[in-house]
Amino acid sequence: MSVPTDIPERAHPADGSAPELSAEGPAPQSSIGAPPKAASLESVLSLRDATLRLGDRTLWSGLDLDVHAGEFIAVLGANGSGKTSLLKVILGQHRLESGSVDFLGEPVARGNRRIGYIPQQKLADEGTPLRARDLVGLGLDGERWGVSWPSKRRNQRIDDLLDAVGAAPYSKVPISLLSGGEQQRLRVGQALAGDPRLLLCDEPLLSLDLPNQRAVSELIDRHRRERQLGVLFVTHDVNPVLDLVDRVLYLAGGRFRIGTPDQVLRSEVLSELYDSPVDVIRTRGRIVVVGTADAPHAHPDGPHSLHDEHHDPHHAAESHEGRAW
Repeated sequence: MSVPTDIPERAHPADGSAPELSAEGPAPQSSIGAPPKAASLESVLSLRDATLRLGDRTLWSGLDLDVHAGEFIAVLGANGSGKTSLLKVILGQHRLESGSVDFLGEPVARGNRRIGYIPQQKLADEGTPLRARDLVGLGLDGERWGVSWPSKRRNQRIDDLLDAVGAAPYSKVPISLLSGGEQQRLRVGQALAGDPRLLLCDEPLLSLDLPNQRAVSELIDRHRRERQLGVLFVTHDVNPVLDLVDRVLYLAGGRFRIGTPDQVLRSEVLSELYDSPVDVIRTRGRIVVVGTADAPHAHPDGPHSLHDEHHDPHHAAESHEGRAW
């Protein structure tokens, strides 16, 4: 049985009690510590003692997290652990039960254009007439009512965004005729339209083949470096972005760990987080996380499906069998 590779640092129980130190050494540094060398000292996003509940479930509690300008953080965790819900909190779509979340020093608000969002890869329906440049243009004024009037300035801005993501050659092609990788490039361009300081990526590599996973990952990474963007990157498989990641946030069972991949993605750390034996195997530059089938809590994901807000015990019991993370 395999388990998703997720985050290092401190393990926080859902009840808020202090985590125990590993017998093999001290716990990783605090999640509010200094940013990695590649990132700026400036914090673009800050969560303090944040707790999120959906219905009668506490997804996570006591979460302290700073995302610095230029920092790439992968968000990992079991199904139903609150990864996508974390992004919805930052987008102003979910309210915290307690604690605070600030963006650029102010409480988060819905519809903030300085927060870019890249959704899961989803192919457009056959026959959709929307062209590539039209999709990117929605990032400029898609929240407004009515039809956007063309202007030289608007067209130039769209051209610049298409160039920035390598999509200019197919700018006038209907998106339904484009490949998954080409469509996802357009969504990156759309997310950059508001000149964001923070980029939220919700499983942006889902259903893409390996070459397109790499191309989209490197595109996001290039822009975060050039523009000093903070990036929160939700993923089930950390391997395509492993060499790009500064830190990992790992969510599981109401607890979390924050730290570098080497700090978090370790057998003893994930075993403590899941309260079940977990083996982390590194081979040929990849990480594989394997849970022990005969452990007291054999399935680390628990009764959760692929989405935070929906539950299907029968589906979840099979969702991670045999997968490498």
